[in-house]
Amino acid sequence: MRENWAETIVGALVLIGAGGFLGYLMLTGDVGAQPGGYPVKARFGQVGSLKEGDDVRVAGVRVGQVSGVTLDSKTYFAATELTIDRGVSLPSDSTAKVTSDGLLGGAHISIEPGAAEDMLKAGGEIENTQGAVDLFGLIGQVIKPAPAAAPTPATEPQ
Repeated sequence: MRENWAETIVGALVLIGAGGFLGYLMLTGDVGAQPGGYPVKARFGQVGSLKEGDDVRVAGVRVGQVSGVTLDSKTYFAATELTIDRGVSLPSDSTAKVTSDGLLGGAHISIEPGAAEDMLKAGGEIENTQGAVDLFGLIGQVIKPAPAAAPTPATEPQ
């Protein structure tokens, strides 16, 4: 009977410790915190394997994430919603391009900052975009040679 009480007390102490740890994490904002940032839009002709949750990077540093990818039914462009971290300001003439993480890896959006004095506002759109490159299509073009031009008949002087 005494062992049951000891096990109950140890179990209660473990639960109290776990609750205290969880409370500490909630107070410091490491768990349950909503990612903050401001929304920005960009349209691409081709997004490849880009999906919601992929990184947005400037100079290789993560500054946000892709919060949505949809098809614009009027222009047939891929409309992306990006969430940029609050501490990052991007010039309004920045360029966004879809870049692959490797030959078989995922994708992310790489932003090259422009030189404009004014910054992108929340809800703004990055006008300069470059879509994903189809690597397998490029390899196919290199392997499959272009058809040779037909020989032109030589003209003889008269």
